[in-house]
Amino acid sequence: MQRTLYTEDHEQYRATVRAFLAREVEPHFLRWDEERLIDTSVFRTAAEQGVYALAVPEEHGGAGETDYRYRMVVNEEVARVGATAFGMTLGLQDDLVLAYLLDLTTDEQKERWLEPFARGELLGALAMTEPGTGSDLQGITTHAHRDGDGNWVLSGAKTFISSATTADLVIVAVRTDPEAGSRGFSLLVVERDTPGFTRGRKLSKVGLHGQDTGELYFDRAVVPAENLLGVEGRGMQHLMSHLPQERLGLVASAYTAARAVYELTARYCFERTAFGTAVGDFQNSRFVLAEMETELDVAEAYVDRCVLAFNAGELTPVEAAKGKWYLTELQKRVTDRCVQLHGGYGYMLEYPVARAFADGRIQTIYGGTTEIMKEIIGRDIAGRHRPAR
Repeated sequence: MQRTLYTEDHEQYRATVRAFLAREVEPHFLRWDEERLIDTSVFRTAAEQGVYALAVPEEHGGAGETDYRYRMVVNEEVARVGATAFGMTLGLQDDLVLAYLLDLTTDEQKERWLEPFARGELLGALAMTEPGTGSDLQGITTHAHRDGDGNWVLSGAKTFISSATTADLVIVAVRTDPEAGSRGFSLLVVERDTPGFTRGRKLSKVGLHGQDTGELYFDRAVVPAENLLGVEGRGMQHLMSHLPQERLGLVASAYTAARAVYELTARYCFERTAFGTAVGDFQNSRFVLAEMETELDVAEAYVDRCVLAFNAGELTPVEAAKGKWYLTELQKRVTDRCVQLHGGYGYMLEYPVARAFADGRIQTIYGGTTEIMKEIIGRDIAGRHRPAR
């Protein structure tokens, strides 16, 4: 069945992305993993080649292109070469940081941040998680109050922050009114050299080694009043409103990674022999391959539906949550079965399937765990079906 998601323009763009990856990423991403850090210069080149930051408006140096199918093409091509940490960082910038900067900034803030972002000179991070909160955003204790000049004085700590050490600005979720409940949170943009802002250790992870994840500390950090992002007291609403795009990004990366590891495993099964027979010619192997390909084909339809719904401004948080838990769990299941089909070689990091196994395990956890996604969906079901009282 032919996929109809893309047009000729998207396929021409695919050629551009593929050439960029072959030239600027494929020769380096294993070294980045070993060094535990991506060369940030690659993001400047990526921006120049139009591989990310497409949605930045033309007046701020971008292309003003918001069609999410271009992001899907990037995800597919990055997954094809196995540069997962690089792809995850692109997703962080395009699906999270840029979305906040496009939707919530003032004209003055756009001038300051969007133009260097469009050039690949500014990397951002989103700091929500704290050592004691995990997915419980209502439990955020990082707090800020205004000083006599109207600036914000920020104190607290964040952890598990992607791009913590390389980010030039960090969007921080803070409690600004302890008595206001869910309306007591705001978003502050903390820039690299802010006094009182320090970066803790770079965390050692199971996978995604090239993508830096770390801790952030704020000790009475003074944040200018003009660095408030969005509306004071509406930080939680701002976070919730951006969840569909964040989770669509995870849906896209999960599907494309699962498809890529399946395709390389299917090829491997008919190249590798055991007992004089291609591994793929054993009935069990064929059944496993048949199950994985069917599951991926069926899931692809939902992924495409989510992409088109997002383009139309119609992707709901519940639909995104459905895709997030299902596709990330599918990725985990497919990758595990692909490792099994590789046998002992599947456990060797020189093989892409082993790296995919390590890199993909986080997918069912960050961006909201599978359990949180099911709770969101379950609450929606209850609201629709519980009898009125």
